[in-house]
Amino acid sequence: MSANSSELGKFYVLTLQGRVITYEYPFNERIRTLLRLEDLFEKTQVFSQGETQLEHHTALVTLFEILEVAGRADLKMDLIQELERQRQTLLAYRNNPDISEEALSGALYEIEQSSAALLSMTGKIGQYLRDNDWLMGIKSRAAIPGGVCEFDLPSYHWWLHRPVEVRREAIEGWIKPMLPLREAAAIVLRLLRSSGRSKEYVAVNGQFQLNLGGSASQMVRVTVNVDELAIPEVSANKYFLNIRFTKPPVNEVKARGCERDITFDLTFCNL
Repeated sequence: MSANSSELGKFYVLTLQGRVITYEYPFNERIRTLLRLEDLFEKTQVFSQGETQLEHHTALVTLFEILEVAGRADLKMDLIQELERQRQTLLAYRNNPDISEEALSGALYEIEQSSAALLSMTGKIGQYLRDNDWLMGIKSRAAIPGGVCEFDLPSYHWWLHRPVEVRREAIEGWIKPMLPLREAAAIVLRLLRSSGRSKEYVAVNGQFQLNLGGSASQMVRVTVNVDELAIPEVSANKYFLNIRFTKPPVNEVKARGCERDITFDLTFCNL
């Protein structure tokens, strides 16, 4: 981020386990894109495995969202370059007695397989979907509130009444060519998340500021006890990180700040 930039963080609630919630705030557009793709692919996978018409409709609409997010011309090359950079980093650990050769070989194999799958993707990402007039007709109508009613799209209404197995197989077929993106994004995000070390802090009266001294990070993770009635909001640039904890929006017209001390863990991640 530039020195004078400041942006209110839209958080990605990643986990709800072990009695904590972890929020993730990306510092650049590339990581934002990968987090969005991760979220959308997960939703598509869950809903495509369902059995109802509504679940399969949601899976298809989410696939259209993936198409839009993945439409960045440089996304595939960014992932290939990042995977190669991580491969070179791991190669430097060869013959290191403190590193498991089996684990290292497995990680290298995974990266190499993912890179090969990305390279095999030819043409513009998702072009095979754009070339399907029927799907694009559904996509354009889905952007209109209530636009996919049976009188708007009778052919789609017919498709939704096909057997569950037929619908599921079709959705999986439409998703499959873009799975290399999901696998590559998963590898990069896993490496990014594992790069940081958490440290406990206290937000006095719900407010916290940290001087970053111009250091570069790609993402920050904020972990809060699940029973803590406080939601972190972040604004940041390369010099300062500000976190404001607000009360949950229960019977509130607008967010109100917490007026008590909040204990949380902070993790800076950088590849």
